[in-house]
Formats: sequence, structure tokens, C-alpha cells
Amino acid sequence: MKRRKRSTPAAFMGILCVLVIFLTACSPAQDSENAAQENTIRIGYQKNGPLLIVKELGTLEKRLKDLGLKVEWYEFQAGPALQEALNTGSIDFGRSGDSPPIFAQASGSDLKYVAAGKSKFQGSGILVKEDSAIQSIEDLKGKKIGFAKGSSSHYLLVKALQKAGLAYSDIEPAYLSPGDARIAFEQGDIDAWVVWDPFTADTENTADARLLVNGEGLTSDRDYFLSSPELLEQHEETVNIMIEEIQKACEWANTHPEELTKMLSGVLGIEESSMRIAVERREYGVEEIDEAIIKEQQSIADTFFELKLIPKKVSVEEAVYHAE
Repeated sequence: MKRRKRSTPAAFMGILCVLVIFLTACSPAQDSENAAQENTIRIGYQKNGPLLIVKELGTLEKRLKDLGLKVEWYEFQAGPALQEALNTGSIDFGRSGDSPPIFAQASGSDLKYVAAGKSKFQGSGILVKEDSAIQSIEDLKGKKIGFAKGSSSHYLLVKALQKAGLAYSDIEPAYLSPGDARIAFEQGDIDAWVVWDPFTADTENTADARLLVNGEGLTSDRDYFLSSPELLEQHEETVNIMIEEIQKACEWANTHPEELTKMLSGVLGIEESSMRIAVERREYGVEEIDEAIIKEQQSIADTFFELKLIPKKVSVEEAVYHAE
């Protein structure tokens, strides 16, 4: 029987040297990659939100550069997808409407609310075709309605139905992203569409649509600025700087409507006439999350739980970040 040849000490040392060289070559690259991630703040934003304005003004990058930090921007069509990215660690900070954080919390996300935005109910509402027979909320009974599941539009629709004495089960929901919903709306595949600006304004202006009702008396439809716990632990002062820059951008937006209209029109590819409608009916701003805002947000969470749209009750207060 042929014996297996044993490795000699020299051969073993040769293999060991190769491994050492390989690990030495790989470690610096891996360390460099980790360091790059630690020095980069990844921000999720949506169309026409305050973070888009911050991005276009470029002020945050300038301020964080002095701290040795970079910024990466990631666009999302709607809040639920942004929340998922925040939960999985794909982004560190973001902004969404009122409902997505609640759905995220109910799914186990450890997100943290760090600030709220001004109410923007005038630009959110239920759209129908100009020649539609639907003239009131009551007329939505039995109709197919498009909206993004878990979004601020989801809550607006629920409240509108309740106000009209209708149950959620009285309509046929069509869960669609804004892009897909616009196509379905124009093709007549849905009877109504619940959405927010600038989609609302552009559809009113260019697609023979009318706003059946906006959010007045139904919802405040606030922005919420959210962070991962890790970002707050590692860069609390950076988060404070980000909120400061968001507020500055909001102040600029409120005092430069024409420049803002042109900026957003160019970035989003939406006609200036549509963008002007959205700009004129919105006030930008940042507010501290106080007891009244927590109560407002908790009411939304309780409504979704009562309708069995989220699997468990959530506490908004527990997710609000309080600086020590």
C-alpha cells in the first residue's frame, strides 16, 4: 500500500507564510472599508421633502466635512421602503410621513424619532378624475382606491372613510407605489388615488384630476425625521447639526418660493406650474417632538391597531429620542 507523503516542516512553514501574507494584504482593505462606513452618514429622502432641499443646497456636506464626515444620499418613492432601509442598516437617517414609522415599529424596528415637521395636510388628499361620478367620500363605497400601504395616505384614507361613516372594508384597496398608482389612475384601473405633493399637484395640473378632499380636519400629515440608534450613539452631535441644517433649509424654502419651485421642478422633472402649486400650499419647518405631537402620533398608531392593520400595539413615546 502506498503511504501518503507527510508534509515536512518546511512545507508547513511555506503554507503558513502564504496565509500570513494573504491576511496581511486583506486586513488593511477591510479596515479601510469599515473606517469609510464609520465616516459616512447615509441619508434617505423622498421627493419634495425637506431633505431633498438640504441635498440640493449642499450645506450639510460643507458643515460635516469639517468633522471628517461624508454624506451619501438615497432616494425612496415612499416612506415604507425608506423605513425598511433604516431598519436593515442600509441608511442611518431619513424622513418620512406619519404612518411608516408606526408600521416599522410594529414590525420590530428600533428606529428613533428625533424631530417633527410642520403639518402639510393641504397637499395630501384623495384624487378622482375630473369627469368622475364620485362627488363625495360616501361615493367611494365599493370603489377601488390606490395608495401606498403603510404610508401617510393610508391613514388619511382611513380617517376620511370614518368621517363619512364608511368602514375600511367598504372599499377595495389597491396597494401601489406613487409611480404605479399614477399609471393606474390615468388608465382608469383605479377609481381614486390617495397621495401627497408633488404627485397630487402634478396630477391635478396635468391629468384632468380634481382633489375630492385634502387632509384638513383628517390628519396633520407631518414629516418625521428618524435615526438609527447606532447613529445617535456614535454621532449624537452630528444628528443635532443635521436638524439645524434642515431647519435652515426650511427657512430658505419658505422665503424663496420661486427659487424653490425652479429647483424642485428641475430635480424632479415636474412642470414648474405643478411644482408652484405644491410649494405655495406648504410651510416647511422643524418642530421639537412634544407631548401634543406624541399624542397625535399615538392616535394614528392606535387606529391602525384597532383596524388590525398592524400586528401589535406600539408606544410612540418609547421610540422618541431624548438627549441625556
